[in-house]
Amino acid sequence: MLSTGADIREGGEAYYVPSRDFISMPAFEAFKGADHFYGTVFHELLHWCGHKSRLDRDLKNRFGSRNYAAEELIAELGAAYLCAEFGFDGDLRHAGYIATWIDLLKSDKRAFFTACSQASKAADYLRGMALAEPADVAA
Repeated sequence: MLSTGADIREGGEAYYVPSRDFISMPAFEAFKGADHFYGTVFHELLHWCGHKSRLDRDLKNRFGSRNYAAEELIAELGAAYLCAEFGFDGDLRHAGYIATWIDLLKSDKRAFFTACSQASKAADYLRGMALAEPADVAA
């Protein structure tokens, strides 16, 4: 997680602020266990890697007014990929988004495949950072 170089600040709720490019995370102790903590931090890191200085994930033209739902779907799918890869028992953290995801998926037949592709790219990006030498990440 730290090898990504992400600015992760402890305290408050879990969220990512694109305009200031930082992640806010509750303390580890606030979670039921490591599975919940890592599922949440992976989700926020998936948002983080979409920043214009990294993967430059711009969903406005692809998903129209549903870009927020699409971004959340990408973050959840990517977090699920990473949880599975690292052996964490991730669970759906944003169940409230399901209705907007269903609306998105009904209106755009390719939305799920696009979200899966974007989530895979983001997970690969984070995996590459985790495996890079420390000097490579700082560059």
